[in-house]
Amino acid sequence: MHAISFIQDLAVIMLVAGVVTVLFHRLRQPVVLGYILAGFIIGPHTPPFGLIHDEETIKILAELGVIFLMFFLGLEFSLRKLFNVGATAFIAALLEIGLMLWIGYEIGSFFGWSKMDSLFLGGILAISSTTIIVKALSDLKLKNERFAQLIFGVLIVEDILGIGIIALLSGIAVSGSVEAGEVFATVGKLSLFMVVALVIGILLVPRILAYVAKFESNEMLLVTVLGLCFGFCLLVVKLEYSMVLGAFLIGAIMAESRQLPQIERLIEPVRDMFSAIFFVAIGLLIDPAILVEYAWPILVITVAVIVGKMVSCSLGAFIAGNDGRTSLRVGMGLSQIGEFSFIIAALGMTLQVTSHFLYPVAVAVSAITTLTTPYLIRAADPFSNKLAGLVPERVARVFGLYGDWLGSIQPQGQNVMLLGMIRRILVQVAINIALVVAIFLSAGYFAVPLAAYLEPWVAAQNLQKSLVWGGALLLSLPFLVAAYRKLKALAMLLAELGVRPEKAGRHTVRVRKVIAEVIPLLSLALIMVLLMALSASILPTGEALLIIGLVAVAAITLLWRWLIRLHSRMQIALLETLEQDKHGGDPH
Repeated sequence: MHAISFIQDLAVIMLVAGVVTVLFHRLRQPVVLGYILAGFIIGPHTPPFGLIHDEETIKILAELGVIFLMFFLGLEFSLRKLFNVGATAFIAALLEIGLMLWIGYEIGSFFGWSKMDSLFLGGILAISSTTIIVKALSDLKLKNERFAQLIFGVLIVEDILGIGIIALLSGIAVSGSVEAGEVFATVGKLSLFMVVALVIGILLVPRILAYVAKFESNEMLLVTVLGLCFGFCLLVVKLEYSMVLGAFLIGAIMAESRQLPQIERLIEPVRDMFSAIFFVAIGLLIDPAILVEYAWPILVITVAVIVGKMVSCSLGAFIAGNDGRTSLRVGMGLSQIGEFSFIIAALGMTLQVTSHFLYPVAVAVSAITTLTTPYLIRAADPFSNKLAGLVPERVARVFGLYGDWLGSIQPQGQNVMLLGMIRRILVQVAINIALVVAIFLSAGYFAVPLAAYLEPWVAAQNLQKSLVWGGALLLSLPFLVAAYRKLKALAMLLAELGVRPEKAGRHTVRVRKVIAEVIPLLSLALIMVLLMALSASILPTGEALLIIGLVAVAAITLLWRWLIRLHSRMQIALLETLEQDKHGGDPH
């Protein structure tokens, strides 16, 4: 009976969703709204009777919809795009998210909602909808305009920060507190996990997919992709992070494979089906009585979203050096909320930390702001022209001077190259240190099972700790050697720039040599202190540490060239994967 009931529910969902979405497509409205309306029509709160009998199973399918939505978002993401989005995207996204988090929290407090409701409301308002914006810009044939490219850059940064917000809210919901130390610890651990997952994933996953693709079987490739997706999501859940984070990250990793177009083609129908169920499930939860009861908060939040995002994104784009018209078009194009908001609202419900009204309020605000998006994008030009006419001449002159000043402080010629080199070295050092930290944290995490495994051969607890800690250090040697070499290159570069012959005279070479040696050694010493602090639970005694240190020095001395070659191969493999052409000549 359960199977028949489930098939009946699925038939009702798909038939009603199909009819409503055809209607919405004819009316040139976002299909997402059609799915939500379909859920509302067949939901338990819509008279004369509810058409859905097995809501729990539908909720499970809706969870799959979230996974596929975030997985596909990851597939459309690219690390190269993130590096190329520029200052505008970062400044606008950070300003927007910071302001909207604060506005959401203040609105919740104003209406007397709980602290968790207010926090989650801030998260709900923080991220704009990639799906809706891309659809609106495509329909208006504006995707190739400069402001549209800036909007896409902001959306890429928002997606990354949105994942961070989800992880942060999950941590706060579990601990029940919002202490600064815990927030920084959560962000630090999340950043470390994302860096390590991306580096290791990009080294392994594209090669696995390339091997499977050799068999030229769509079925085999699809099953492998789904297996990797769900397997990685399970790993992320075991590490106490959100499944949404896992889906996005594995999608971003697969986005660097040559099989990306084929994977997108295979996954798209699966995503469409389960995401349709997800949005229908959202509609099932809408209670008209709650919408009427919370009409005033919905109106206030809608205005806050449109005005807050318009001001923050426009200001961010302008601060980054764009003209007023372009900045305003960016701001007005990002003034809505969508799928990320639903995911954050669903997270609050799943963790049972938010009130029952927050979800339908978020859906209502999203529906209204989605409908206003195309009109706001169209109105951006006339509004900017009208605003330009109202701005006093003195203020306009100040804005113009600000733009000229920004242009004058941009690095030119050789300075651009030097800054690029310094940034590249710092990124490489950060990645190597992140991998080392991850190795030591993993050693601490698996210390108990490893000690149990070593028990028959090594009874002394300190010796067990020495073997685990020493093993972690030996595994880290290629990355520590690489970090040292990169830091030495950076120190030499800084010494060349900082120590001028006209000031240091005949001591120039000696001073530069001292700086080039001291900076990397001091940096490595600080790294080792950090590692000892992070791995305090498995840290052996001082004597054992001294012996491990001597063994490590001996290993580095004997295997120096081999360690450099090993790391170089990994680095080359990583860069080849990131730089390969995945679209037959069109860079991804």
